[in-house]
Amino acid sequence: MTSLADEARIALDNLADRGAGLFHPTVRLGVAGLSRAGKTVFITSLIHNLLHGGRLPLFEAQSSGRIKRTYLEEQPDDAVPRFQYEEHIRAVLEDRVWPQSTRAISELRLTIEYESASGWSRFFSPGKLSLDIVDYPGEWLLDLPLIDKDYATFSRESIERARLPSRATMAGPYLALLADLDITAPADEQTSGRLSAAFADYLRACRADTTALSTLPPGRFLMPGDLEGSPALTFAPLPVEPNVDYAKGSFAAVHARRYEAYKTVVVKPFFRDHFARLDRQILLVDALQAINAGPEAVRDLETALADILACFRPGRASWMGSLLTRRIDRILVAATKSDHLHRESHQRLENIVRRLVDDAIGRANFSGATTDVVAMAAIRATREASVTDRGQALPVIVGTPIAGEEIAGERFDGETETAVFPGDLPTDVSRVLREGIVPGRGLDPVTFVRFRPPRLERTAEGLTLSLPHIRLDRALEFLIGDKLR
Repeated sequence: MTSLADEARIALDNLADRGAGLFHPTVRLGVAGLSRAGKTVFITSLIHNLLHGGRLPLFEAQSSGRIKRTYLEEQPDDAVPRFQYEEHIRAVLEDRVWPQSTRAISELRLTIEYESASGWSRFFSPGKLSLDIVDYPGEWLLDLPLIDKDYATFSRESIERARLPSRATMAGPYLALLADLDITAPADEQTSGRLSAAFADYLRACRADTTALSTLPPGRFLMPGDLEGSPALTFAPLPVEPNVDYAKGSFAAVHARRYEAYKTVVVKPFFRDHFARLDRQILLVDALQAINAGPEAVRDLETALADILACFRPGRASWMGSLLTRRIDRILVAATKSDHLHRESHQRLENIVRRLVDDAIGRANFSGATTDVVAMAAIRATREASVTDRGQALPVIVGTPIAGEEIAGERFDGETETAVFPGDLPTDVSRVLREGIVPGRGLDPVTFVRFRPPRLERTAEGLTLSLPHIRLDRALEFLIGDKLR
């Protein structure tokens, strides 16, 4: 995956991190998510709940009263933008809008002062742990599998996916250009630009809410940033044959060279400078959207999970080895937006995602790190209730739909609350994965409504409570609970 030079640099970075950690214990938590999964919301809620003593009964250090103080500190990496927590929490609390999604890497340090659960440890000194939260776009995560793929493999897989029935229409302009191209002809920038643009348009269409497809590399095609228009982003998959030396200057040779440049300029630096320095990882997925979109979207999500897991540096390192190399020893896969379901379906959602993760682990030959799955909502935008319809009690969720949302022909103004029967996820996991949710076959789609963030509740004494959530405490306990004992 990396060269000797890359490994040497990773080792030096980790040695420096470990040296600093002797005096200032630190956990680097990577937060990534596939499109629409809500990473920014997760980080914002995590920080707010820790800073303000949120209701976290399953986070033992908090619920037992051992956390004495939590505060933000200056982050250690001067070259990485700061996660704009204050801006995001203002949007949620004051404007009641969801914060903008991640467009680049960012970081924030949250320091926790705590009392150890061990009397022996308390005798020496109070505990102190810094949590360095590293936020990065899920599209970048999906690029990591490219490091081990040559251009022929990448092209074959990409073209095969583009020709799938669910994608062929979206990929039509790109496939039409491909059909008219002689890959052995001398390359020209205009044609390469049209091919690259058509391929990028197809990826953007796949990312749309109605499809929920997950495997969409190269990720920078979706968010090019300052690389827009560069040769490293001006290529597309072509039907090249493996182990064939195409003439220099041909479309096949030029696009293959630019693909390798993309890995060198974009993917490897991200892996080396950020990903390889992580201790713990949470991967957020919008499984509900994939389930609603059908079995192909669910299989696509499983493929993405397998590709991602194959890229983690999993497992526990030896004491001496940990000075030179880091190993992610805990990975949590979180199915977000559980507040779109009644609690009766939460365990079913978790079971579906756990099955996907187990299958992905098998496909990736993944081992060494402890993994877990949780169905959660970092910020709970709804509450549960029951309504009677024709004498039958129906479990519903209640919230304020975002302005412009429609339910049964009624358009909402962003101020009016409503009750929604979201539907139930089926108990038969295998059937969901095999058939998807198809109306008329006993498996009906879940009703999706975009709700506004909630107003914060107040106690009887007038104290404002922290952001409500579903199982954020369980996620925290898994990710950092053992570090606070």
